[in-house]
Amino acid sequence: MNIDWAALGSVFGVSLLATVSLVGLFTLGIVGLSKQESASGQGGGSAVMARTGAYACFALCAAAVAYGISLIVF
Repeated sequence: MNIDWAALGSVFGVSLLATVSLVGLFTLGIVGLSKQESASGQGGGSAVMARTGAYACFALCAAAVAYGISLIVF
């Protein structure tokens, strides 16, 4: 049995990077929603910007998950 350690390390690195990126992006979305709630009490357009940014983060997360599923299925 011969293990290609370089390929295994490459897969590990990409998996780690993708996981940290998705968790970070989702966290930014949650922070954006929490900022939207506090900004709506103060008034102004910052609440709309926070909500839009949060939805963009969630959309990017969904797109990354859909891309991963498409790589597995097709």
